[in-house]
Amino acid sequence: MKKVMALGLIAAAAIALTGCTDSDASAPSEQTSGDLRKVRVAALPITETAALWGGIKAGLFAERGLQVEVLPAQGGAQAIPALLNGDIDFAIGQPFGAFRADLSNLGVVIIGNYASSYADGDDINAVVASAKSGIRRPADLAGRRVSVNSLGAAGDVTIMAAVERDGGDPSKIKFVEVAFPDAPAQLAAGNIDAAWVPEPFVTQLRSRGDTFVVAPYQAVVPGLTTLTTITTADRTEKDAKLVEDFSAAMKRTLEWAGDPANETAVRQAIKDNLQLPPPVADSVRLPAFGWQVDRSSLQRLAELAQKYQVLDRQPDLDRLVRQR
Repeated sequence: MKKVMALGLIAAAAIALTGCTDSDASAPSEQTSGDLRKVRVAALPITETAALWGGIKAGLFAERGLQVEVLPAQGGAQAIPALLNGDIDFAIGQPFGAFRADLSNLGVVIIGNYASSYADGDDINAVVASAKSGIRRPADLAGRRVSVNSLGAAGDVTIMAAVERDGGDPSKIKFVEVAFPDAPAQLAAGNIDAAWVPEPFVTQLRSRGDTFVVAPYQAVVPGLTTLTTITTADRTEKDAKLVEDFSAAMKRTLEWAGDPANETAVRQAIKDNLQLPPPVADSVRLPAFGWQVDRSSLQRLAELAQKYQVLDRQPDLDRLVRQR
Protein backbone atom coordinates (compact mmCIF):
# COMPACT_ATOMS: atom_id res chain seq x y z
CA MET A 1 0.00 0.00 0.00
CA LYS A 2 1.16 3.53 -0.71
CA LYS A 3 2.30 5.82 2.09
CA VAL A 4 0.24 8.88 2.90
CA MET A 5 1.51 12.08 4.48
CA ALA A 6 -0.81 14.76 5.83
CA LEU A 7 0.01 18.44 5.55
CA GLY A 8 -3.10 19.71 7.25
CA LEU A 9 -4.04 21.64 4.15
CA ILE A 10 -7.27 19.92 3.20
CA ALA A 11 -10.77 21.15 3.87
CA ALA A 12 -13.28 19.27 5.97
CA ALA A 13 -14.94 16.31 4.31
CA ALA A 14 -18.18 18.18 3.79
CA ILE A 15 -18.56 20.59 0.92
CA ALA A 16 -18.08 24.26 1.76
CA LEU A 17 -21.38 25.95 1.11
CA THR A 18 -19.84 29.39 0.81
CA GLY A 19 -18.46 31.53 -1.93
CA CYS A 20 -21.49 31.12 -4.18
CA THR A 21 -20.89 32.27 -7.70
CA ASP A 22 -24.13 32.25 -9.65
CA SER A 23 -27.06 33.18 -7.46
CA ASP A 24 -28.00 34.17 -3.94
CA ALA A 25 -28.03 31.49 -1.26
CA SER A 26 -31.33 29.76 -0.59
CA ALA A 27 -32.75 26.31 0.00
CA PRO A 28 -32.07 23.97 -2.91
CA SER A 29 -34.76 23.25 -5.50
CA GLU A 30 -36.85 26.23 -4.45
CA GLN A 31 -39.17 27.96 -6.91
CA THR A 32 -38.37 31.63 -7.49
CA SER A 33 -40.65 34.52 -8.34
CA GLY A 34 -39.30 34.42 -11.89
CA ASP A 35 -40.58 30.83 -12.33
CA LEU A 36 -37.02 29.50 -12.41
CA ARG A 37 -36.33 26.57 -10.15
CA LYS A 38 -33.24 27.01 -8.00
CA VAL A 39 -30.73 24.20 -8.30
CA ARG A 40 -27.47 23.79 -6.38
CA VAL A 41 -24.52 22.12 -8.08
CA ALA A 42 -21.16 21.33 -6.49
CA ALA A 43 -18.13 21.66 -8.77
CA LEU A 44 -14.38 22.01 -8.48
CA PRO A 45 -12.98 25.56 -8.82
CA ILE A 46 -10.89 24.64 -11.89
CA THR A 47 -10.90 25.56 -15.56
CA GLU A 48 -13.10 22.58 -16.52
CA THR A 49 -15.98 24.20 -14.67
CA ALA A 50 -15.93 27.01 -17.24
CA ALA A 51 -18.41 25.03 -19.33
CA LEU A 52 -20.93 25.10 -16.49
CA TRP A 53 -20.31 28.75 -15.65
CA GLY A 54 -20.49 29.70 -19.31
CA GLY A 55 -23.65 27.71 -19.92
CA ILE A 56 -25.35 29.44 -17.02
CA LYS A 57 -24.36 32.87 -18.32
CA ALA A 58 -25.50 31.94 -21.84
CA GLY A 59 -28.95 31.14 -20.46
CA LEU A 60 -28.87 27.46 -21.37
CA PHE A 61 -30.19 26.38 -17.96
CA ALA A 62 -32.78 29.14 -17.84
CA GLU A 63 -34.14 27.74 -21.11
CA ARG A 64 -35.05 24.64 -19.10
CA GLY A 65 -36.50 26.67 -16.25
CA LEU A 66 -33.49 26.37 -13.95
CA GLN A 67 -31.50 28.91 -11.94
CA VAL A 68 -28.20 27.25 -11.08
CA GLU A 69 -25.99 28.11 -8.13
CA VAL A 70 -22.47 26.66 -8.30
CA LEU A 71 -20.81 25.76 -5.01
CA PRO A 72 -17.09 25.00 -4.67
CA ALA A 73 -16.03 21.46 -3.79
CA GLN A 74 -12.59 19.97 -3.10
CA GLY A 75 -13.49 16.84 -5.02
CA GLY A 76 -16.35 14.58 -6.00
CA ALA A 77 -16.07 12.52 -2.81
CA GLN A 78 -16.36 15.59 -0.61
CA ALA A 79 -19.64 16.52 -2.30
CA ILE A 80 -21.31 13.18 -1.55
CA PRO A 81 -22.43 14.01 2.03
CA ALA A 82 -24.04 17.25 0.86
CA LEU A 83 -25.72 15.40 -1.99
CA LEU A 84 -27.15 12.75 0.33
CA ASN A 85 -28.28 15.38 2.84
CA GLY A 86 -30.12 17.31 0.16
CA ASP A 87 -27.92 20.40 0.57
CA ILE A 88 -27.14 20.17 -3.15
CA ASP A 89 -29.02 18.63 -6.06
CA PHE A 90 -26.15 17.57 -8.33
CA ALA A 91 -22.36 17.37 -8.24
CA ILE A 92 -19.62 17.31 -10.84
CA GLY A 93 -16.51 15.45 -9.78
CA GLN A 94 -14.07 12.61 -10.34
CA PRO A 95 -15.63 9.16 -10.69
CA PHE A 96 -14.19 7.85 -7.41
CA GLY A 97 -16.73 9.64 -5.26
CA ALA A 98 -19.46 7.80 -7.14
CA PHE A 99 -17.47 4.53 -7.08
CA ARG A 100 -17.18 4.55 -3.30
CA ALA A 101 -20.77 5.65 -2.81
CA ASP A 102 -21.88 2.68 -4.91
CA LEU A 103 -19.69 0.27 -2.94
CA SER A 104 -21.41 1.54 0.21
CA ASN A 105 -24.81 1.27 -1.48
CA LEU A 106 -25.57 4.94 -0.83
CA GLY A 107 -27.83 5.34 -3.84
CA VAL A 108 -25.61 7.72 -5.82
CA VAL A 109 -25.82 7.51 -9.61
CA ILE A 110 -23.89 8.92 -12.57
CA ILE A 111 -26.37 10.55 -14.94
CA GLY A 112 -23.86 11.86 -17.46
CA ASN A 113 -20.27 12.56 -18.29
CA TYR A 114 -18.85 16.07 -18.09
CA ALA A 115 -15.23 16.09 -19.27
CA SER A 116 -12.59 13.69 -20.51
CA SER A 117 -8.85 13.78 -21.11
CA TYR A 118 -7.29 13.62 -24.55
CA ALA A 119 -6.05 10.43 -26.15
CA ASP A 120 -3.06 12.25 -27.63
CA GLY A 121 -1.45 15.67 -27.75
CA ASP A 122 -1.28 17.94 -24.71
CA ASP A 123 -3.51 16.63 -21.95
CA ILE A 124 -5.50 18.55 -19.35
CA ASN A 125 -3.58 17.46 -16.25
CA ALA A 126 -0.06 16.37 -15.46
CA VAL A 127 2.49 15.65 -12.79
CA VAL A 128 4.90 18.57 -12.56
CA ALA A 129 8.03 18.33 -10.41
CA SER A 130 10.08 21.00 -8.70
CA ALA A 131 13.07 21.93 -10.82
CA LYS A 132 15.20 21.29 -7.71
CA SER A 133 13.92 17.74 -7.22
CA GLY A 134 15.83 16.13 -10.08
CA ILE A 135 12.69 14.24 -11.10
CA ARG A 136 12.60 13.74 -14.87
CA ARG A 137 10.47 10.64 -15.55
CA PRO A 138 7.63 8.71 -13.88
CA ALA A 139 9.94 6.10 -12.31
CA ASP A 140 11.69 8.94 -10.44
CA LEU A 141 8.51 9.58 -8.44
CA ALA A 142 9.07 6.41 -6.36
CA GLY A 143 10.14 7.43 -2.86
CA ARG A 144 9.14 11.06 -3.44
CA ARG A 145 6.33 13.26 -2.08
CA VAL A 146 3.65 13.73 -4.73
CA SER A 147 0.50 15.75 -4.16
CA VAL A 148 -2.99 14.98 -5.41
CA ASN A 149 -6.13 16.92 -4.60
CA SER A 150 -7.94 13.89 -3.23
CA LEU A 151 -6.30 10.70 -1.99
CA GLY A 152 -7.54 7.41 -3.37
CA ALA A 153 -8.86 8.75 -6.66
CA ALA A 154 -7.94 8.93 -10.34
CA GLY A 155 -4.83 11.01 -9.73
CA ASP A 156 -2.87 8.64 -7.52
CA VAL A 157 -4.25 5.53 -9.24
CA THR A 158 -3.06 6.60 -12.70
CA ILE A 159 0.22 7.96 -11.32
CA MET A 160 0.95 4.57 -9.73
CA ALA A 161 0.17 2.84 -13.02
CA ALA A 162 2.42 5.26 -14.95
CA VAL A 163 5.28 4.75 -12.50
CA GLU A 164 5.00 0.97 -12.69
CA ARG A 165 4.86 1.12 -16.48
CA ASP A 166 8.11 3.13 -16.43
CA GLY A 167 9.85 0.55 -14.22
CA GLY A 168 9.41 2.26 -10.86
CA ASP A 169 7.89 0.94 -7.63
CA PRO A 170 4.45 2.53 -7.18
CA SER A 171 4.19 1.36 -3.55
CA LYS A 172 7.00 3.75 -2.58
CA ILE A 173 5.30 6.95 -3.73
CA LYS A 174 4.44 9.19 -0.77
CA PHE A 175 1.13 10.76 -1.72
CA VAL A 176 0.11 14.01 -0.04
CA GLU A 177 -3.35 15.55 -0.22
CA VAL A 178 -3.15 19.20 -1.27
CA ALA A 179 -5.86 21.31 -2.87
CA PHE A 180 -5.00 22.29 -6.43
CA PRO A 181 -4.70 26.04 -5.70
CA ASP A 182 -2.25 25.32 -2.86
CA ALA A 183 0.02 23.03 -4.88
CA PRO A 184 2.26 25.71 -6.49
CA ALA A 185 3.15 27.23 -3.12
CA GLN A 186 3.76 23.84 -1.51
CA LEU A 187 5.99 22.84 -4.41
CA ALA A 188 7.96 26.08 -4.20
CA ALA A 189 8.37 25.67 -0.43
CA GLY A 190 9.79 22.16 -0.85
CA ASN A 191 6.99 20.51 1.14
CA ILE A 192 6.32 18.26 -1.85
CA ASP A 193 8.56 17.10 -4.71
CA ALA A 194 5.92 16.95 -7.42
CA ALA A 195 2.27 17.88 -7.87
CA TRP A 196 -0.50 16.38 -9.95
CA VAL A 197 -2.52 19.35 -11.17
CA PRO A 198 -5.00 20.34 -13.90
CA GLU A 199 -4.97 23.54 -15.85
CA PRO A 200 -4.35 26.38 -15.22
CA PHE A 201 -1.72 25.09 -12.79
CA VAL A 202 0.17 22.96 -15.34
CA THR A 203 0.80 26.06 -17.42
CA GLN A 204 1.63 28.13 -14.34
CA LEU A 205 4.19 25.65 -13.01
CA ARG A 206 5.86 25.00 -16.34
CA SER A 207 6.12 28.71 -17.04
CA ARG A 208 8.07 29.25 -13.82
CA GLY A 209 10.57 26.52 -14.68
CA ASP A 210 9.19 23.40 -13.02
CA THR A 211 9.51 20.07 -14.84
CA PHE A 212 6.74 18.27 -16.72
CA VAL A 213 6.98 14.58 -15.74
CA VAL A 214 3.96 12.75 -17.14
CA ALA A 215 0.31 13.14 -18.11
CA PRO A 216 -0.85 10.04 -16.19
CA TYR A 217 -4.32 9.77 -17.68
CA GLN A 218 -2.94 9.77 -21.19
CA ALA A 219 -0.14 7.38 -20.27
CA VAL A 220 -2.49 4.82 -18.75
CA VAL A 221 -6.05 5.23 -20.12
CA PRO A 222 -6.02 7.60 -23.11
CA GLY A 223 -9.21 9.63 -23.24
CA LEU A 224 -10.03 8.79 -19.61
CA THR A 225 -13.23 10.14 -18.11
CA THR A 226 -12.14 12.90 -15.73
CA LEU A 227 -15.38 14.37 -14.44
CA THR A 228 -18.89 12.95 -14.22
CA THR A 229 -22.24 14.40 -13.23
CA ILE A 230 -23.91 12.70 -10.28
CA THR A 231 -27.09 12.83 -8.25
CA THR A 232 -29.03 10.34 -6.15
CA ALA A 233 -31.16 7.47 -7.39
CA ASP A 234 -33.89 8.76 -5.10
CA ARG A 235 -33.90 12.11 -6.89
CA THR A 236 -34.13 10.46 -10.30
CA GLU A 237 -37.25 8.64 -9.12
CA LYS A 238 -38.98 11.28 -6.98
CA ASP A 239 -38.01 14.38 -8.95
CA ALA A 240 -37.67 13.00 -12.46
CA LYS A 241 -38.63 16.32 -14.07
CA LEU A 242 -35.75 18.14 -12.39
CA VAL A 243 -33.27 15.46 -13.42
CA GLU A 244 -34.62 15.48 -16.97
CA ASP A 245 -34.40 19.28 -17.26
CA PHE A 246 -30.95 19.47 -15.69
CA SER A 247 -29.61 16.64 -17.85
CA ALA A 248 -30.94 18.26 -21.02
CA ALA A 249 -29.40 21.60 -20.04
CA MET A 250 -26.07 19.96 -19.19
CA LYS A 251 -25.95 18.09 -22.50
CA ARG A 252 -26.71 21.31 -24.36
CA THR A 253 -24.11 23.19 -22.28
CA LEU A 254 -21.34 20.70 -22.97
CA GLU A 255 -22.12 20.76 -26.70
CA TRP A 256 -22.02 24.56 -26.54
CA ALA A 257 -18.71 24.57 -24.66
CA GLY A 258 -17.14 22.17 -27.15
CA ASP A 259 -18.06 24.34 -30.13
CA PRO A 260 -15.00 26.37 -31.23
CA ALA A 261 -17.33 29.28 -31.95
CA ASN A 262 -17.96 29.58 -28.20
CA GLU A 263 -14.37 29.27 -27.00
CA THR A 264 -14.09 33.00 -26.26
CA ALA A 265 -17.15 32.81 -24.00
CA VAL A 266 -15.81 29.72 -22.23
CA ARG A 267 -12.48 31.41 -21.59
CA GLN A 268 -14.26 34.53 -20.37
CA ALA A 269 -16.00 32.32 -17.79
CA ILE A 270 -12.56 31.23 -16.58
CA LYS A 271 -11.52 34.86 -16.18
CA ASP A 272 -14.74 35.79 -14.41
CA ASN A 273 -14.69 32.93 -11.91
CA LEU A 274 -11.02 32.10 -11.31
CA GLN A 275 -9.50 35.58 -11.61
CA LEU A 276 -6.64 34.29 -13.71
CA PRO A 277 -4.34 36.63 -15.63
CA PRO A 278 -5.80 37.00 -19.14
CA PRO A 279 -2.77 35.41 -20.86
CA VAL A 280 -3.17 32.27 -18.73
CA ALA A 281 -6.94 32.08 -19.16
CA ASP A 282 -6.53 32.50 -22.91
CA SER A 283 -3.96 29.72 -23.27
CA VAL A 284 -4.86 26.92 -20.84
CA ARG A 285 -5.83 23.57 -22.31
CA LEU A 286 -9.57 22.93 -22.13
CA PRO A 287 -10.84 19.34 -21.75
CA ALA A 288 -12.95 17.31 -24.15
CA PHE A 289 -16.45 18.22 -22.99
CA GLY A 290 -19.21 15.67 -23.54
CA TRP A 291 -22.32 14.21 -21.91
CA GLN A 292 -22.06 10.57 -23.06
CA VAL A 293 -20.63 8.28 -20.38
CA ASP A 294 -17.70 6.09 -21.50
CA ARG A 295 -18.30 2.94 -19.48
CA SER A 296 -15.15 1.21 -20.74
CA SER A 297 -13.07 4.11 -19.40
CA LEU A 298 -14.74 3.88 -16.00
CA GLN A 299 -14.30 0.10 -15.97
CA ARG A 300 -10.56 0.34 -16.66
CA LEU A 301 -10.16 2.99 -13.96
CA ALA A 302 -11.97 0.82 -11.41
CA GLU A 303 -9.81 -2.19 -12.35
CA LEU A 304 -6.63 -0.18 -11.75
CA ALA A 305 -8.00 1.06 -8.43
CA GLN A 306 -8.57 -2.49 -7.27
CA LYS A 307 -5.12 -3.54 -8.47
CA TYR A 308 -3.47 -0.82 -6.38
CA GLN A 309 -5.76 -1.51 -3.40
CA VAL A 310 -7.45 1.88 -3.59
CA LEU A 311 -10.75 0.01 -3.93
CA ASP A 312 -11.27 -3.43 -2.43
CA ARG A 313 -13.73 -4.46 -5.15
CA GLN A 314 -15.41 -3.22 -8.30
CA PRO A 315 -18.42 -0.89 -8.27
CA ASP A 316 -21.57 -2.16 -9.97
CA LEU A 317 -21.60 -0.05 -13.14
CA ASP A 318 -24.99 -1.43 -14.16
CA ARG A 319 -26.41 0.10 -10.99
CA LEU A 320 -24.20 3.18 -10.89
CA VAL A 321 -24.43 4.50 -14.44
CA ARG A 322 -27.87 5.90 -15.26
CA GLN A 323 -27.19 7.83 -18.45
CA ARG A 324 -29.92 10.40 -19.03
